[in-house]
Amino acid sequence: STHEITEIGIWDRGGNLEAWEWFLGGAPADAYAAPARAEDLTGMPPTFIDVGELDLFRDEDVDFVQRLIQAGVPTEFHIYPGAYHASEVFAPQADLSQRIWASRISALTRALHG
Repeated sequence: STHEITEIGIWDRGGNLEAWEWFLGGAPADAYAAPARAEDLTGMPPTFIDVGELDLFRDEDVDFVQRLIQAGVPTEFHIYPGAYHASEVFAPQADLSQRIWASRISALTRALHG
């Protein structure tokens, strides 16, 4: 999806590459800066990931989720049809946005309180 979402003027491939440069400050991304780049995911904590179908990060999130599952990491994954990156922020009252937030709050509550 990162190669599909280009030159749209908001968070696209170019903006993503620039953000990584800012975040890393020129250093290579290690597993602490970007856990998806770790070779061995065994022992990672239980993980919650959600992504929109039209999100720049969709494909890399799907790949990471598959790797987590293969490594035996408890993983909860949601992909939201029709959603784009941060759609729940841009349209907070939409039904889909409400479902996204409810799912996140539920996952966080379970993580903190069992």
